[in-house]
Amino acid sequence: MILPPSDPNFEQRLTDKPPLHDDTRFAAGKIAVFQYTTVGVFLFLISGFWRLQVQDPQSYQARAEQNRIKSVPLLAPRGRILDRDNRVIVDSHESYALDLARENLNEDHLKPIAEGLDLDYADLMKQVRRFKQPKYVPIRLKEELTPADLAFVASHHDFFPELELIDAQRRLYPQDGMMAHVIGYTAQITEEELDLPEFSKCSPGDMVGQTGIERQYNDTLIGVNGQRQVVVNNRGRVQKKLGEKLPVAGKDLQITIDLDLQAVAELALEDKIGAVVALDPRNGEVLAMASRPTYDPNRFTRDYKTLTTSPDHPLLNRAIQAQFAPGSTFKPVVALAALETGTIKESFTVNCLGSVTLHGQVYHCMRHQGHGSLQLHSAIVQSCDSYFFMVGDLLGIDNLAHYADMVGFGKVTGIDLPHEAAGVVPSPEWKIRVRREKWYAGETPSVGVGQGALTVTPLQLARAIGGISIGGIWHQPHLLRSLGATERPTRADLDPDNVKTVIDAMYGVVNEGGTGTLARLPNVEVCGKTGTAQLASMAYVKAHEGDSTKDMRDNAWFVGFAPRENPEIVVVAMVEHGVHGANEAPVVRDVLKAYFDKKLRVEALKQQEQGLATKTSSLSTIGLPRELPHPAGVRR
Repeated sequence: MILPPSDPNFEQRLTDKPPLHDDTRFAAGKIAVFQYTTVGVFLFLISGFWRLQVQDPQSYQARAEQNRIKSVPLLAPRGRILDRDNRVIVDSHESYALDLARENLNEDHLKPIAEGLDLDYADLMKQVRRFKQPKYVPIRLKEELTPADLAFVASHHDFFPELELIDAQRRLYPQDGMMAHVIGYTAQITEEELDLPEFSKCSPGDMVGQTGIERQYNDTLIGVNGQRQVVVNNRGRVQKKLGEKLPVAGKDLQITIDLDLQAVAELALEDKIGAVVALDPRNGEVLAMASRPTYDPNRFTRDYKTLTTSPDHPLLNRAIQAQFAPGSTFKPVVALAALETGTIKESFTVNCLGSVTLHGQVYHCMRHQGHGSLQLHSAIVQSCDSYFFMVGDLLGIDNLAHYADMVGFGKVTGIDLPHEAAGVVPSPEWKIRVRREKWYAGETPSVGVGQGALTVTPLQLARAIGGISIGGIWHQPHLLRSLGATERPTRADLDPDNVKTVIDAMYGVVNEGGTGTLARLPNVEVCGKTGTAQLASMAYVKAHEGDSTKDMRDNAWFVGFAPRENPEIVVVAMVEHGVHGANEAPVVRDVLKAYFDKKLRVEALKQQEQGLATKTSSLSTIGLPRELPHPAGVRR
């Protein structure tokens, strides 16, 4: 028997019910929450369906297919670079490159990958973290894989599926850095370069020109990459090829360089720091351009840190970027200016005693004992500074600046190479603009001998003297062979007698016991001018004679052209700290000799071919066959 609780109101509480309106409100709240949740989930699903099926179905379809179908790039070979005789200077060869696919990248793999491929781990991490392209764009890890690299990739393919081997076309440059500054080199395009207008046609991962011809004509040399689609398994191994679009090779480029002259120029500069430039003054074609020290583009990425920290600056193209005082090679320009303006006549005479005093300042001639009494012809032949100190002072800085500008100093020549320097032509306007100071008369005599603030590049000097040698016509230097047809030269209305006076004096420099006799050649009328450009004053050198260093020694210039009438070639040699311009006359002589020796060989070959053709033609006219029959039993 169960006894009821002692609570007297127990039965009443059992029969009591909550109010009806409270129960209904609670149920309605739960239903509302459920409905809102259902609607939210439904809207979420609808929006996802909209994105997948309506807004961007191709993108998601492509991502889904990426797990099964891979697109492998087929890199197009760059066009070849040929010399003026169609000899190959730069070609491409088949090799392998390695990409890092980032869709499934595991950063823990980067350290063993770097160790296995002999890469710097810290640099690799920076490259990965700074790469801002979409994840489907791979990172180029390494070019020109070695057999050891290929073995590492093959043996670790299952461990590092992010490594993708690519068939590549690697540039093959001349050995030992020959023509490196002219040709330049290629490298994978950077993210910064992708934003430049000149690389607007390029894509991430493309190999593009960085300097020289490779950069200047990148759009011509670069090809159009192809693509191969393959089916891969879950380990990334190729199962089947679906389709292939073949790459289109870049176009070949013929340049004006003559490899024979280039080789001579390179050898002449061996173990020196300087440049050699050879031009055809009749059309502006660059026949040779050498700069030393140089670098090997085939090893550029491996040697980069060493090259950028070297005190000799091997990456500097001294032919178009080194800016130095031209010294006495500027005297022909001064002489021409003085004759053209009527400042002096050819008979103007100066008695050189080793120095001259102008504006209360003593200016010393390079020949301390003096040259004695001489006129314009002898002053150029003997390179008398006293004479040209006085002529420069008589001309005045405005005339000097005008004629320097006329021959092309103080501005780029416009050669088809990047990063050309302009040099400096001093003038009162230049000094106010740059130094915020007025021009003093005492500064002018130094400019008259190619010193002071005047600076030029070897290419500018070659163009300037070349233009004078052909009567006042200055062509734009160029390396692309086809540019000559469209180029318009700059002309000056010069008195032919004045031009002849200057040219005859430059002939005397080489052939009349002048300062450039080492440039003399038999059977060729070579004209030239030496130049010794001071880097420190005589007083400074004398004061530091005990501890003088190589950096204080003068720069040496020599410019020569030939023949004297109707010149065909002008050559400039500049050697840093070469002491005397006469020391570099043999460099110019060797290049000139190579040019005229080759010309004789070509002419002899043409005559031989013409003689053979004439003989064949005469045999035909008398009824004989053009080709004699072979002996019996002998087949072609």
